[in-house]
Amino acid sequence: MSSKKNSTTKVLTLFGFFALTASMVMTVYEYPSFATSKLAAVFFTILGGVFWFLPTALVSAEMASVKGWEDGGVFGWVSHSLRSEKLGFFAVFFQWFQITVGFVTMSYFIIGILSYVFNWPALNNNPLFKFLGVLIVFGTITLLQLGGTKYTAKIAQWGFVGGIIITSIVFFGLAITYLAQGNPVQISFSWHALFPNFHNAGTLTIFATFILAFTGVEASASHVNELQNAEKNYPLAIIMLVVLAIVLDAAGGLSVAAVIPQKTLSLNGGIYQTFKTLLFHFNPHLTWLLDILVLMIVFGVVAEIGSWVVGPSRGIQVATEYGLLPQQLRKKNKHGVPVVILAVQAVMVTIWDAILTFGGGKGNISFLVATTLTTLLYLVCYFCMYIAYFVLIFKHKKAQRTYNVPGGTIGKVICGVCGTLTSIFAFVVSFIPSSALPGKEAKTFQIILVICFIIALIIPFILTAFQKQYIKNSKYEIKHFDFAEEDAEEDTGTCVEDNIHHNMHASPSH
Repeated sequence: MSSKKNSTTKVLTLFGFFALTASMVMTVYEYPSFATSKLAAVFFTILGGVFWFLPTALVSAEMASVKGWEDGGVFGWVSHSLRSEKLGFFAVFFQWFQITVGFVTMSYFIIGILSYVFNWPALNNNPLFKFLGVLIVFGTITLLQLGGTKYTAKIAQWGFVGGIIITSIVFFGLAITYLAQGNPVQISFSWHALFPNFHNAGTLTIFATFILAFTGVEASASHVNELQNAEKNYPLAIIMLVVLAIVLDAAGGLSVAAVIPQKTLSLNGGIYQTFKTLLFHFNPHLTWLLDILVLMIVFGVVAEIGSWVVGPSRGIQVATEYGLLPQQLRKKNKHGVPVVILAVQAVMVTIWDAILTFGGGKGNISFLVATTLTTLLYLVCYFCMYIAYFVLIFKHKKAQRTYNVPGGTIGKVICGVCGTLTSIFAFVVSFIPSSALPGKEAKTFQIILVICFIIALIIPFILTAFQKQYIKNSKYEIKHFDFAEEDAEEDTGTCVEDNIHHNMHASPSH
């Protein structure tokens, strides 16, 4: 149900919104992980795309469009719906915390590629070199963000075009030509192979990687109020993106699986292996082109890391304004960058780097733990979001919004149930070691994953336990959501005002 807002605020076209969302969720470096499921990659991408990605996108759009809930992202949605700033903090904390692990995953990919380009296997296989490599990659990219986003926006755009769009076109062009020529493939194409082996639970854990490929769509939902004809264009843009993501992710995983044998497949170097095999099949003297293409992909990942370095930390910055974290974290530099939060983020990345690299050793264990842990932490955020959504559609029906999930209450419930059940399924199977890991490595994977996840769960409880102390010692004004006013407005049937997010009470000065 659209509200009559000023048309000048509707600045995003259908294509503009589609491009914005696609740049947040589409990647190339996860194709090798998809390849481990062979032809079943098609099954997993359809399952994740239809039953998780689509519901999550639609649910996020509705929550983002509620009057007064537009600001603060997940923190604001969960806080308003559940009437609890602390629960809102839990959601945004895991949205931010997962990327501290994700940075290690993305850095692993860069290191894996560079080890091939420079013919330096030790960079990827020696734990010490790998650990230092992650620090250098992430540290350098973080320092580049201190000047503000105006210097990195163009890099992000060029990285997306060059590192994803162009390289994907070349990649799929080579793969299609290779297969069309009747060259031998490494996987079986049959109806039976289309489905995972449900009797072997280890084949299901890879589903976490497919969910990870779709995460982040809630970030673009905050722009739904800027989208022209949102009721029609938002679901259309999301359906287009779901179809495209399913096709590209399935095709990318199948391309790698068809060309590279499973036994020699490197999860963070598989793209290089595949490009090399395909290019050298047509011309063994194309080493220079191979290096250019994979370095373009590296540039794309660097741009992706750069866009994530400051982005999620802004949600944490909002939480500090509500007294949920030490007030020292509110400090920004002259460019508006939350430097203290970035410093804490860098420390967390270093800790994860040490745990995952030295704990996982060489091979694929550390990469699998990093990607799986990232998914688990992000799913905690989504659990909070889905709970908040059910409360919204049943308890806050009168809250005015500019976008509604199609199908009325029944459509909303179906959407929420699909997303929740798929999230639970992905969460459970994530703890099962992949069948691609030998016995000892599988046990190591499971032990590291469980320990890291438990540690991550405890942290926000410890942080919020000192909330009263943070507020008491704060030299800043502390904000609070006025839930009583929101309840009163809903009871009288009036809409929540746009500026409700800014209603606050100043804490006593000290």
